[in-house]
Amino acid sequence: MKLWKSRSGVAAWLVASLVFVSACSGSGGGGKASGGAESPPASSAGSASQETQSQEAAPADPLGKYDPPIEITTVRIVNDTYKYAEGDTIDNNVWTRSIQEKLGITVKNNWVVSGDAPGGQGEQKMNVSIASGDLPDFIPVNSRQLKQLVEADLLMDLTDVYEQYASPFTKEIMNQDGPNALASATFDGKLMAIPNTGSSMDGTFMIWVRSDWLQKLNLPEPKTMDDVFAISEAFTTRDPDGNGKPDTIGISLNKDLYGGYAGLEGFMNGFHAYPRQWIKDESGQLVSGSIQPEMKQALSKLQEMYKKGEIDREFGVKDQGKAAEFAAAGRVGMHFGQMWNPLWPLVDNKKNDGSAQWQSYPLVSVDDKTAQPRVNLAIGTYYAVLKKANNPEALLKIINLFVETGWGESTTPDNYAEHFTKDGVERHKYIPFQAWPARKNLDIHLHLLEAANTGDKSKLNPEEQDNERQISEYLSGKEGAELGWAYERVFGKDGSFKVVDKYVSDNLILPNEFYGAPTPTMVEKDATLQKMELEVFSKIIMGDPIDNFDKFVSDWKKLGGDAITAEVNEWHASK
Repeated sequence: MKLWKSRSGVAAWLVASLVFVSACSGSGGGGKASGGAESPPASSAGSASQETQSQEAAPADPLGKYDPPIEITTVRIVNDTYKYAEGDTIDNNVWTRSIQEKLGITVKNNWVVSGDAPGGQGEQKMNVSIASGDLPDFIPVNSRQLKQLVEADLLMDLTDVYEQYASPFTKEIMNQDGPNALASATFDGKLMAIPNTGSSMDGTFMIWVRSDWLQKLNLPEPKTMDDVFAISEAFTTRDPDGNGKPDTIGISLNKDLYGGYAGLEGFMNGFHAYPRQWIKDESGQLVSGSIQPEMKQALSKLQEMYKKGEIDREFGVKDQGKAAEFAAAGRVGMHFGQMWNPLWPLVDNKKNDGSAQWQSYPLVSVDDKTAQPRVNLAIGTYYAVLKKANNPEALLKIINLFVETGWGESTTPDNYAEHFTKDGVERHKYIPFQAWPARKNLDIHLHLLEAANTGDKSKLNPEEQDNERQISEYLSGKEGAELGWAYERVFGKDGSFKVVDKYVSDNLILPNEFYGAPTPTMVEKDATLQKMELEVFSKIIMGDPIDNFDKFVSDWKKLGGDAITAEVNEWHASK
């Protein structure tokens, strides 16, 4: 899972540490690749197939070192969270040195730009580079840029390179989140880039509830949406904080309506509604979840809850940070969110009130049909290679080194710390090409559970050892161990990954059925349509006639939605 909305300060570092730096041994554990043997450089700049032919006499070594060394070119898009040890830079750091020493590869950055947000300076700089043709040999791109380069016939087909040089562990990681990661980089049956994989399962939604309030008011744990409604009403009207004032609300909501904290996706999923997701209708065609009848039902219930004062009257002007202040102050006892919420903002509530306790629960349904979370493809960056590039396999070798250092059988605590996080600095950001195991965080939970049950901690990897230490400090009553509380609420026996594990084990996670690059009409119209959706839905919640939803559907179709739907289904038919 990657946390798409950035935050400032310590909270941002903690959440990023969970998302990006935590390590596990991988679901299959395999993939150890020896790095001692040398492999010759590719003999051609033209195609991957010629490299394959040059290697027929000797099997490819996924971590083989070039002799003589080679140089490759790329570009980097960074942000202000990049920190370095004294004397280090993005061009010279622990990862560039390891890549030189272990693989015989020197990485040259043609340019470095700060600003990695969508539409930011990095994306703009890459767009200029694509337009001018001034491109490095190895190119980090988003899905739209990848499609543009494929259509311009500038990229190398990496199908054979991947099959020959991706280590078994890298191949496992590429498929841990399902087949869509590689499929999203495949055009006409050809693998045209390597995705920087993340974790869709980490982005599933769940219910977070103040369990101490549940116990105080003698309320049952949520098993149905009716239970959720009853909890919300009780938290609003029955003085759960015991201060004698009507100053609590039932459920938290932010002004953007969606997001990993205090968003509506999980609530909507309880009605089998999927906003801003593409789903299959009964005929097998893809349709927008935002305009389906189930959305109207969910909005009608939210309007009712708002009228009762169960939702913050001022949610329309509060972003996730402002909404979080209610939770930190002990004024709200429930929200729909994601697995990382104890690290932010719930840990602040724990600091302010040591008796506060939060528990995660799976999504629940409004009827007898099981509620299922639906998630987006967790890929933001693809790594492509120009047709004219030498040594395309260098891309896979660097990714192989990254995953082996992080989670492979050969890694050590010292090696992991040196390359991933040391003295609070996230060193993993330095390496230009990465891939992250989708099961990484889920496996931390499962491995900690096994260690607790058996008493054997020897199998825990470096990050798991650190998590176990922090959780143990909290459970032993160490003063100031609120961070250990947060990790226990995430990775512990009854932590949020217990919910994720249920989703995975019961095969409940649904994918967004569209995982391609933005279509032409999406590029032109989608921002306007999403703005209209936000305005109409917010006003309905706050009291506008519920039938305004029907007008929204009609307007959405006329203002570009029908054209987008046609393009999405054209893409779907090509798969």
